[in-house]
Amino acid sequence: MRLTGERPMQGSTPDSLLALHDAGYREVAARIGPGRVLDVGCGVGNETARLAAADRIVVGIDYDAATAVDADEEHGTGAADDAPPVRFATMDGARLGIRPGSFDWICSSHIIEHFVMPERHVAELARACSASGTVFVITPNRPADFENPFHVYLFEPKELRSLLSLFFEEVEVCGLEGDAALQADFAARRQSGERILKVDALNLRRHVPRSWYVWSYERMLPVVYRILGSSVTGIGSGIDESNFAFTDTIVPTTPVLFAIGRRPRRSLAPSRPAAD
Repeated sequence: MRLTGERPMQGSTPDSLLALHDAGYREVAARIGPGRVLDVGCGVGNETARLAAADRIVVGIDYDAATAVDADEEHGTGAADDAPPVRFATMDGARLGIRPGSFDWICSSHIIEHFVMPERHVAELARACSASGTVFVITPNRPADFENPFHVYLFEPKELRSLLSLFFEEVEVCGLEGDAALQADFAARRQSGERILKVDALNLRRHVPRSWYVWSYERMLPVVYRILGSSVTGIGSGIDESNFAFTDTIVPTTPVLFAIGRRPRRSLAPSRPAAD
């Protein structure tokens, strides 16, 4: 898979960002029980596999068919290891080919910020969730997030709660807080990024079509990482998911929001036939 900045990649993405994803799935895994589990935006399936268990049916979906195929080869029914298999499929996170109420547990990790109309994604999560099921939505905390053209809709806690409350009767918004080492890593990389952005003194990236900005970002990011070196980009720092802790207290520097939705509102998550 080519490094673009859209997906985390071992050995290319800063350790702190990999740890951020790992910690989110750690918290999801600690809260789910038996039943059917859906991971929306599974990528290559490494994190999805952490949700597998003998008493669960786990399905990972990704919008990119080639990525879903790679995930299936590594973690699916044909995988060589003895771990419980995970099923993978290609679907749009805003139009799931899934019957209403099919899943007891649904994870949406760092996906909602990629939607121009995130309410469609949340509506689909609610539609696919069983009446007694639970949905987990993990996303960057807007004040703590650094510029990324793939992040088109960011949330603060009250905004995320408000959106989820349209589709769930019960909503809880907590966070994943970083320790001192994690916060120092984020601060250092933010300073480096801000220095690079000063090259765009006229703020031209805000005035060109977004597709141009994304195209440039995808091609410049690997070059920037090579120029800065691992000591600045945070690759090989040793930071891992243990540097993150679950918290009920969210401040502007809290990196991640961790929302939980229960009791989906059926009137706002209309039933429709599953895709063929």
